[in-house]
Amino acid sequence: CGIQVSMAMAKLVLLVALVAAGCSPSSAWDMKIRMPTARTVEVAAERLEEEVAAPLIHALRPLLGSGGQLGKRAGVPCDSWRLAVEAYNIRNWKTVPANCEHYVGHYMMGGHYRRDSRVVVDEAVAYAESLKVAGNGKEVWIFDIDETSLSNLPYFAANGFGSQPYNATSFNEYVMEGSAPALPETQRLFKTLLSLGIKPVFLTGRTENQRDITEQNLLRQGYTGWEKLLLKPLGLKANAIAYKSGERQKLQDAGYIIVGNIGDQWSDILGAPEGARTFKLPDPLYYIG
Repeated sequence: CGIQVSMAMAKLVLLVALVAAGCSPSSAWDMKIRMPTARTVEVAAERLEEEVAAPLIHALRPLLGSGGQLGKRAGVPCDSWRLAVEAYNIRNWKTVPANCEHYVGHYMMGGHYRRDSRVVVDEAVAYAESLKVAGNGKEVWIFDIDETSLSNLPYFAANGFGSQPYNATSFNEYVMEGSAPALPETQRLFKTLLSLGIKPVFLTGRTENQRDITEQNLLRQGYTGWEKLLLKPLGLKANAIAYKSGERQKLQDAGYIIVGNIGDQWSDILGAPEGARTFKLPDPLYYIG
């Protein structure tokens, strides 16, 4: 048993060293690994091994232990709260419950978020590959940007994983850095669609004054060949559902056929015309109505 624990410890130290040395494409991230017990060390080693083998959107800073246990100790059923959020049963919430900050951090950075995203994209890819594309250049797929095509996880990891009130100034400063990494699962869908002859269209709540930096960020992260990048006009008062459904209607009126639509918020995919099929990515960090 002692030998197995030592091997697990060695594996974990080696994997952490590899990530810190630059094996991850985002090695600038802080790494704060805690190793309280032999079992959590072994689990962390297995998780690190899995994540190092796959594209990363961050260098790992896992909160070891079960998210459910963290929520239970805090007196809040955080896993049930997240399920209700994703099912659109809890709406108009402003912040992640304070006692669920660690739970959300563990979910977002411990591998679970990426696995859930992978399930959604696997279904989207299978659906796209089943389509009979006319090949006339009019079939399009709508992509949201924030927490769909690009991840703002570096920002939220430094700002309480959504447990702090939204600060438009600091968030927009982060956006203007143009450093948000791609969500690899979404990028896989994006590239699959291009190969099938389906044109991606970005439809985002970002505003027109952020167009240049958004284009640069997308290009730097490997997104190329999109059909349109639609941003919100400055001063527009419509809510997200009205704005995005209105833009989709304009596309449809221009002769485009919306074969798919993917976003992290329900407001990305609600409101006619939604598209022939919609896909909801997980996001317990914030709510946009």
